[in-house]
Amino acid sequence: MIYDVTLNIAYDYPAAVKDARHVLRVRPRELDGQSVRAARVTVAPHPDEAGRELDFFGNALDQLLILPEHEALSVEMRARVELRRALPDLEATPTIADLAAAAAAARETGPTGPMHFLGDSRSARRTDAVSAYARELIDPAAPAGEAVLAFASRMKADFSFAPGATTVDTPLEEAFAKREGVCQDFAHVMIAALRGVGVPAAYVSGFLRTLPPPGRPRLEGADAMHAWVDVWLGPDMGWQGFDPTNGVTVLDDHVVVAIGRDYSDVAPIDGVVLTAGPQKTSHSVDVVPVGERVRKA
Repeated sequence: MIYDVTLNIAYDYPAAVKDARHVLRVRPRELDGQSVRAARVTVAPHPDEAGRELDFFGNALDQLLILPEHEALSVEMRARVELRRALPDLEATPTIADLAAAAAAARETGPTGPMHFLGDSRSARRTDAVSAYARELIDPAAPAGEAVLAFASRMKADFSFAPGATTVDTPLEEAFAKREGVCQDFAHVMIAALRGVGVPAAYVSGFLRTLPPPGRPRLEGADAMHAWVDVWLGPDMGWQGFDPTNGVTVLDDHVVVAIGRDYSDVAPIDGVVLTAGPQKTSHSVDVVPVGERVRKA
């Protein structure tokens, strides 16, 4: 499947901003099963300085400096991405118990090493309640791939998708207690739960292709930024994506942008601005199969 992906992020500031420094993580990644044919980022106001690099986890960073005063910021990313992910054989994976033992013994220090994704991180901390939830639902003797998919499906059933119920700063303990939130909350809870039973889990940000209702055209801006979880399933299979918001394995509807220990490693835009008062932000996403027509909303 080949997609044309468009992301637009806009900020409106209550007072003029000067000396703004931003780090963007918005370009799709090159990965097994995901090939980026083209990608372009456009920023307004035009940056006085701009540089590109990769972070430790291999995510593409755009580093920007904007000096003139401005009251708004817009970021547009356009990319063409090809996805060809193979259907994983989740039965042919180690048991949860064997996987946890292998992860504990792993000493790989590179960016995909499971040791980086076992302990607590800033937004994905293990708690007694979340670990107990995982132990109740995950059979140590089950094949890890099947057990993780079953856990993601159970999370979809147990948690309510409720935009506005949480914010980007809501602790996972609160989202878990409420059993509601958005994809970021679901991903953090799943990561903490899996780490609580010794399974390495990473946070993934990206784009999700959504399907319009039958017989209805695709509307411009109807897709979404999304978050899900990569899980290490042993040295043979490596990392596999699972989406607890939708209770599925990740195949060709998910476009990966950034991977890290939690949201703080992969936020689409970070930085420092000097202004006063609350800023307003909005974003829109289109993930459109090449050749498919889109109707303006």
